[in-house]
Amino acid sequence: MFDFSPSREQQEMIEKATAFMDEYVYPNEKYMVPHRGLPNDILKPLQQKIKDLGLWAGHLPKEVGGMGMGFVSLGLLSEIIGRSPIAPYIFGSMAPNAGNSEILWQVATEEQKQKYLIPLANGEVSSCFAMTEPEVSGSDPTMLQATAVQDGDEWVINAHKWFTTGAIGSSFSIVMVRTDPDAPKHEQYSMFLVDADNPGFEIVREVPVMGDHFAGGHCEVRYTDCRVPAKNMLGNRGEGFKLAQYRLGPGRITHAMRWIGVAKRSLDLMVDYALKRETRGKKLADFQTIQNFIADSAAEIDAARLLTLHAAWKMDQGDQARKEISIIKFYGAKVLHDVIDRAIQVHGALGITADTPLEGFYREARAARIYDGADEVHRMVVARQVIKAYQAGR
Repeated sequence: MFDFSPSREQQEMIEKATAFMDEYVYPNEKYMVPHRGLPNDILKPLQQKIKDLGLWAGHLPKEVGGMGMGFVSLGLLSEIIGRSPIAPYIFGSMAPNAGNSEILWQVATEEQKQKYLIPLANGEVSSCFAMTEPEVSGSDPTMLQATAVQDGDEWVINAHKWFTTGAIGSSFSIVMVRTDPDAPKHEQYSMFLVDADNPGFEIVREVPVMGDHFAGGHCEVRYTDCRVPAKNMLGNRGEGFKLAQYRLGPGRITHAMRWIGVAKRSLDLMVDYALKRETRGKKLADFQTIQNFIADSAAEIDAARLLTLHAAWKMDQGDQARKEISIIKFYGAKVLHDVIDRAIQVHGALGITADTPLEGFYREARAARIYDGADEVHRMVVARQVIKAYQAGR
């Protein structure tokens, strides 16, 4: 029989995180600045409290100040953190910093770790990740046009990127560029570390986007004859796509579990309002349509949660879990949208005001079906894996 109960350590983690959310996180949501997050005079003391509780950077090993836990535990913690848009910053696990620190831990040289990883892991600096380009399809990264050409002991980068999340205020970027145009398709690209004060790095603009929960914006950036030393290559030459997987798999797990947190909070708000609001002589909760909203939401959240924890469990066993991760990416994004949508409908006109967090959740949720791989791409991945397994007789 499967045991779905958390371990004692996991239960203690959940209880500590939940208590912290109630006491410190929800009361500070009103201070969040759109596209910039919490002011540092509020954020930094809260981050220190989290470090003191041993809940900092659940995605990182203990060697660099993280919690050093598996993907299932990370998923359980992310579910709690996901209930508030400011919590991932407070707990030190917000994208793109989380994904960048995972890459750095896996492949950075000791010098790179000291200069980039340690300050990032400690929350002393922030970073960004530059991959998507306006001229080509984001769903086919083999079309990326950014280049890096070696010139002695330096590389010269020329790139036009956008939707570079967190670029404003970042200390450095990780950029994906083509270094070997004649190599096999998936061995043409490499990654480089570029300091934000490099004269060849320019933030062109902050792209206006739906939603306002991501600090540092989603920016258009240019690398123009941007020179970096050869030692700033991350990992080995031609490993760009391989390194991208270090951040995308774990990143999708944490995204999906945070979505569960958002959906659960939306469901709580839905039920609470349905029990208080009266119309036609009855509470909203007494109407079958509202009960259907609640029942469908509860079922879908549980299904998405179990799918996500199963993917996390497989990753803890050393499996890449590509099919399972793609399933939770498109299914979880749909559940997120549908639950928030129902919660707004139950609240009526109140639901589209900023008097509840629902309208903010709703605007952010639409992007979940696009970033880290569009729904259509993930469905294609799942279908191909299912067909392949069938043909192999499994």
